[in-house]
Amino acid sequence: MNDDKLIIFDTTLRDGEQSPGASMTRDEKVRIAKALERMRVDVIEAGFPIASQGDFEAVQAVAGAVTETTVCGLARALDKDIDRAGEALKPAASSRIHTFIATSPIHMKMKLRMEPDQVITQAVHAVKRARNFTDNIEFSPEDAGRSEIDFLCRVIEAVIDAGATTVNIPDTVGYNLPHQFGELIRTLIERVPNSDKAVFSVHCHNDLGLAVGNSLSAVLNGARQVECTINGLGERAGNAALEEVVMTVQTRQDVFPCRTGLDTTQIVPCSRLVSGITGFAVQPNKAIVGANAFAHESGIHQDGVLKSRETYEIMRAQDVGWSANRIVLGKHSGRNAFRTRLKDLDIEFESEEDLNKAFTRFKDLADKKHEIFDEDLQSLVTESGLEAENDWLKLVALRVCSETGEVPDATVTLWVDGEEQQSAAAGSGPVDAAFKAIEALVNSHTELQLYSVNNITSGTDSQGEVTVRLQRDGHIVNGQGADTDIVIASAKAYVNALNKIIRREERAHPQLGDV
Repeated sequence: MNDDKLIIFDTTLRDGEQSPGASMTRDEKVRIAKALERMRVDVIEAGFPIASQGDFEAVQAVAGAVTETTVCGLARALDKDIDRAGEALKPAASSRIHTFIATSPIHMKMKLRMEPDQVITQAVHAVKRARNFTDNIEFSPEDAGRSEIDFLCRVIEAVIDAGATTVNIPDTVGYNLPHQFGELIRTLIERVPNSDKAVFSVHCHNDLGLAVGNSLSAVLNGARQVECTINGLGERAGNAALEEVVMTVQTRQDVFPCRTGLDTTQIVPCSRLVSGITGFAVQPNKAIVGANAFAHESGIHQDGVLKSRETYEIMRAQDVGWSANRIVLGKHSGRNAFRTRLKDLDIEFESEEDLNKAFTRFKDLADKKHEIFDEDLQSLVTESGLEAENDWLKLVALRVCSETGEVPDATVTLWVDGEEQQSAAAGSGPVDAAFKAIEALVNSHTELQLYSVNNITSGTDSQGEVTVRLQRDGHIVNGQGADTDIVIASAKAYVNALNKIIRREERAHPQLGDV
C-alpha cells in the first residue's frame, strides 16, 4: 500500500441516491460517472445491483462507460447479491465488489438474528465468493461505530485472510465523535495482525454534522480511503462531502501525510451536475461549492483580498473550478457547435433524433436568453431526459394572471392520458394557482413536501430551476423543471413529479440494507 495516496471512493450514485426523491435514471448515472472519471476519482460505487432491474442496468451501464476509474457494486453478504453484482460489473475495465454485514450487538440481535460466530462465517464466505468475480474486494462491518472492538478485530482479521483488499469502517448512524473515531481506526490497525494486507477505509454519515471531521480524523490515524459523495448527498443528513475532504487534505499538507490524485478543477462542474440531476440545491454558504464560498461582502475583507488574496482566502477559486463557467453558445450557434460543446461536456445522445430534440430546446432557450452557459446546457439535457414517451401528463399551455390587489388565477392546458383538457383555479400566488389548476384535472392525492427555486446562472434572464417533492402512500419523488419563466418552470416540475408518481419509476428506498 502507498501510504502517501489517499483513495477517494465516491458513492454519490449509490448512497447519494438514497436521499428521498434523489433516484437517478441510468443515463443520468452515466453522465455523473463520466464527470467523476474526469475528476480522476479512484473508485465509483455505481449502485446496488440486487435492489432492482433498474439498478442492475445502471451499474452495468456505468461499468461499460467508465474506463479509467474502478467501478464498484454493493452487495450484502448473500450469494444472490454477490452474483448479481459480479454480473453487473462484467463490462468494467476495473471492478470491485463491496460486500457488508452488520457487526454491532443491536444489529446482529435485532436485524440479522445471528450469533457472532455465524456473522464471521457469513462474512468470510461472502468475501471468498466475491473473489470468483474480481480480486478487488471491499468488506464493511455495518454499524462498526457501535460494534465491540474485540469482535470487530476478529471479523476484520478473518475477512482479510479470506481475501478482502479493503476494509471499510462505517459510522452508519453518524454517532461517533472525531477523536473517538480516529482512535478506533488507529486501534484496529494496531490490533489486527494482518492489517498491513488491506487498505483501511471509512464511510461516515452526517447525522451530527461530523462526517467530514470523522473522516479526516480517521485519515490522520491511518485510513487511506475515504468514502464520500458530491455535495455531501446521502440519506438522512447525508455523507462526508467529497469536496470538503479533498480540499482539506490538499490545503493542509502541513498536517496530512497523504495526497489525493484528483483534478480539483472539476469539483464545481461536478457539483452543479449532481445538483441539477437530483434537484438537491447547494446552499449558498456551502463550503467549496456554495455560491458564497469565495464571495466577500465585508469592506475589511474586500480590502484585504484586493491587496493580497491570501489575507482571507486559503484556496483559489480557480483550483476548484469556479473559473470554468464560460459563455459558449448563443442564438446564432449552429447544430455542430452545439454538438461539439456537449461532447466537451461528455454528453452524447443515443440517436440523431434525441440530438435534434435537444437542439430545438436550445434554440428556444436562445430566443429567451442571450448568453448560454455550460450550466444551461446541462440543465437542458437533464430536462430533455425528464420527459418520456409514455408520460401520462404533458404541459401544453399555461396562462397566469397576477396583479396587485387581486387574487392570482391560472388556466392550464394538459394532455391527460392522450386527451387535451383545460382547467382554471385561483390561489394565494401564481404558482399556487397553477398547481391548483393542475390538481383540478389530476386529483393526485399527493402531499407537497418541498418547493424550491434556484437560478442556474446569474442575471435577470437566468433560467430558474424548480424542484417539487411530492409524497403519496410513503412514495416520495422529486420533479424538476427549468425555464426563464419561474411559473412555467414550476408547472413543469409539478407535472414531472406527477408522472413519476403515476409511473412509479422511483423506488421508495433504493437499498435493502445500509452501510
